[in-house]
Amino acid sequence: MKNTSNEVNELFHKTVDTANNIVKGVSGKGGLVGKVTDTSSNILKGTSSKANEMIGKSADTTGKMVKKTKNKFFGPKK
Repeated sequence: MKNTSNEVNELFHKTVDTANNIVKGVSGKGGLVGKVTDTSSNILKGTSSKANEMIGKSADTTGKMVKKTKNKFFGPKK
């Protein structure tokens, strides 16, 4: 799950960058529209990265819980 999330995040970033470059190619890089698309792209990519980070932490936590439970029930007998 964590690897898939990372791959989707990378694809999303590339898609946002491509869309940003297309808009800038049409409207011009130095204009107001170019600056607005840069800001929007940064917000979208930042949000995506934060969500990806949260998914990674959730996956890690879930994995640890499963391992503890497995060890509790199926681990060595005391």
